[in-house]
Amino acid sequence: MTDYGAALAMSKKTGKPILADFTGSDWCGWCIRLKKEVFTKPDFAAWAKKNVILLELDYPRRTPQSAAIKNQNEGLAAKYKIQGYPTILFLGSKGQVLWQYGYDEGGPKVWTSKVDKMLKGKKV
Repeated sequence: MTDYGAALAMSKKTGKPILADFTGSDWCGWCIRLKKEVFTKPDFAAWAKKNVILLELDYPRRTPQSAAIKNQNEGLAAKYKIQGYPTILFLGSKGQVLWQYGYDEGGPKVWTSKVDKMLKGKKV
C-alpha cells in the first residue's frame, strides 16, 4: 500500500499498527538490503499479514512517481522528520509514532522478534 490515508483507515478498522517503510528503493543500499533480506521473505509476509498494515513511502531518484504520491511522501518525510533511509516507523491509527526501527541483520525472524518485543503493549 502507498496511500497514507488508506493505511490510517485500515489501522483504525483492524486495530493493527502501520509499518511505514521510508525507503529509497532505487539508490539506498541499506533499503535494498532490508527489502531483499527481510521484506521479500515468506516468513516476513506471514508475520506482516497477521500483525501490521504495510505502507511503502518511497523516495526514488530514478523511478518516476505520480505527483500525488511524491507530494504525499515529501509531506510525510517532513512531518515525521525523516533524517535517513531506511527508516521504519510503526504508527498508530491516528498517525502517532509507536516505535522507530531500521535495518538489522539476521533476516525476518530476528527482525520480527525485535519488533514484537518493542510493540508489545503499545496502544494503536
